[in-house]
Amino acid sequence: MSSRMATSATRRAPRLPLRSGGSGAVDPHAVLNALPDPVLVVDGAGEIRFVNIEAQEFFDVSASMIEGTSLAELLNPDSPVLLLLAQAQRGSLRASQEGITIDTPRIGPHTVTAQVAAMGDGSDHMIVTLHERSLARKIDNSLTHRNAARSVTAMASMLAHEVKNPLSGIRGAAQLLEENANEQDRVLTRLICDEADRIVALVNRMEVFSDRPLERGPVNIHTVLEHVRKIAQNGFGRNIRFVERYDPSLPPVLGNRDQLIQVFLNLIKNAAEACPEQGGEIVLSTAYQHGVRMALPGGDTRLPLPLLVSVQDNGDGIPEDLRTNLFDAFVTTKVNGTGLGLALVAKIIGDHGGVIEFDSQPRRTVFKVSLPMYDESQVPGEGVAGRAERGSR
Repeated sequence: MSSRMATSATRRAPRLPLRSGGSGAVDPHAVLNALPDPVLVVDGAGEIRFVNIEAQEFFDVSASMIEGTSLAELLNPDSPVLLLLAQAQRGSLRASQEGITIDTPRIGPHTVTAQVAAMGDGSDHMIVTLHERSLARKIDNSLTHRNAARSVTAMASMLAHEVKNPLSGIRGAAQLLEENANEQDRVLTRLICDEADRIVALVNRMEVFSDRPLERGPVNIHTVLEHVRKIAQNGFGRNIRFVERYDPSLPPVLGNRDQLIQVFLNLIKNAAEACPEQGGEIVLSTAYQHGVRMALPGGDTRLPLPLLVSVQDNGDGIPEDLRTNLFDAFVTTKVNGTGLGLALVAKIIGDHGGVIEFDSQPRRTVFKVSLPMYDESQVPGEGVAGRAERGSR
């Protein structure tokens, strides 16, 4: 069973007992699992006794694998978190530190604020809470990617009006000249026509960025991923091993199926091209993340983004000098690439009200897409903004 599926199973099988007290009883397990931060309960010997769902997703392991092991084994023997734990155990009862880097082979580096507090009531157990900085970075990145997409949208509109029409006239004039030209001059008129066609084709590709109404409804994201995987395995990814780590209990996405296919087709194609020729591997995973919300522009409405889809490859990683502007148009490392693929991905995800981010290091690059969940109370036919407001909680 994959870690994601194990996480889903853990969600259905509470490990902590219910607190007695009649109909108003509180389930501590449910409370901890509702928290948006990783939480671990560690005993006096340093062994992990409980992890919430967010901790399982953060460390990419299931509760059955992590509970009963030592915290030092999960992190590393010189982790500052262990020093905080020792400080709290010596009598301070509470300790915290910002800017701690947790780096394991499984998840790579993450910068967190760690807090350790005694459980109290005479117990020697300690509660370790990790606050990752990624959410603020995720929001900043989302705004940056959306601004880049808007720039490309404006460019696409300008090109359609200011470039395609004159090109049509230039091509028509070249065809008229070709009728009475000699063989040597026809080579030149043919060149003019070919170049005009090439530029029009590029402009047509840019027109996918134009602002068009987005029709959204319930979409099974696993159906989308399976469709794209089959395309990949029968084409550009035929020599690559695909690993699927899906949460089968995931609810539908509020999205447009065709555009989501385009998003993950672009991401998986990029991942396939980044993979080594031998031993290439792409991991597709889905998960439910608690507490992630995105503020909508122009108001206080916050749209929940609980559905996480990840595309991971084992290639060399993204060059450091491209990471800041990776989602801008015309940024590419491919010899014959146009640099429009990730710009289009950013636009589509932005149109869905979602967030895309990436983490890249040698042998592990992962693109993470957070998307809104479909709400049955949403009325078909509304505009995107209206549906987003109705879908936010």
